[in-house]
Amino acid sequence: MSASLALTHLVPLAKEVDQNKVTPGVLGFIVFAVMALAVWGLMKSMSKHMGKVTFEEDPENDAAASGKGAGAGSGPASASASGGKAAPAKG
Repeated sequence: MSASLALTHLVPLAKEVDQNKVTPGVLGFIVFAVMALAVWGLMKSMSKHMGKVTFEEDPENDAAASGKGAGAGSGPASASASGGKAAPAKG
């Protein structure tokens, strides 16, 4: 109900504008400014979260990937063969 009430108050403002000249006006600026602030806040938050991410692998994973632990059962298939319990992931 408040949206329709606000719309009825904005309609007389639209009739005051010249019919041949259309501008976004104050409402368009406010909407754009709010969207710009939201994008800025999201980018700042994403930058902070991306700073917490480490892209280096654990030394344990490097040893398993190089083949040292491949025969000893270091994959998901060996976990299901040894009773179905796998080690919890770190991180």
